[in-house]
Amino acid sequence: MKIEPLNIPEVLRITPPKFGDSRGFFSETWNAGKLREQGFTANFVQDNQSFSAQVGTVRGLHCQIGKNVQGKLVRVLKGAIWDVAVDVRSGSPTYGQFAAAELSAENWAQLWVPPGFLHGFCTIVPDTEVFYKVTGEYDKQAERAVIWNDPALALPWPVAPGGALLSEKDQTLPRLAECEPWFA
Repeated sequence: MKIEPLNIPEVLRITPPKFGDSRGFFSETWNAGKLREQGFTANFVQDNQSFSAQVGTVRGLHCQIGKNVQGKLVRVLKGAIWDVAVDVRSGSPTYGQFAAAELSAENWAQLWVPPGFLHGFCTIVPDTEVFYKVTGEYDKQAERAVIWNDPALALPWPVAPGGALLSEKDQTLPRLAECEPWFA
């Protein structure tokens, strides 16, 4: 597996090998032992999958705190997304900065979003399916979130400001500056 740090070194683009022949392909998308040899030691406890029918569907920016803090390993099964991780670790030299990557069924890349980061994505093709492994179980009480288009973050979403399709919950979130520190 190929592991590449992005502009925030803790955020990783992981690309598993893909072997094809006349029948199709085979890929080992997760192997704890092989990744451990490269220094990646996340322990996953839950898998999640989402489907978004429309281009411009935005999910995020979300994280969890406390005992169920989540790191996420995100990949696309069908379609494509622009995936983003925002550092919200208080005192971090990259606090408030983001790392992003295009993930698609075609490029086969995955994004590691470590604990202490907000996560979100925007679909860039219709009928997109996203699969992600997480290091903490879902805990509604531990959920934290920031509005997707917080001007202070200046995220270059691949959707026009009025063109994003959001959940009701994601439409009314606070800006990062209005939130108490979540990660010391």
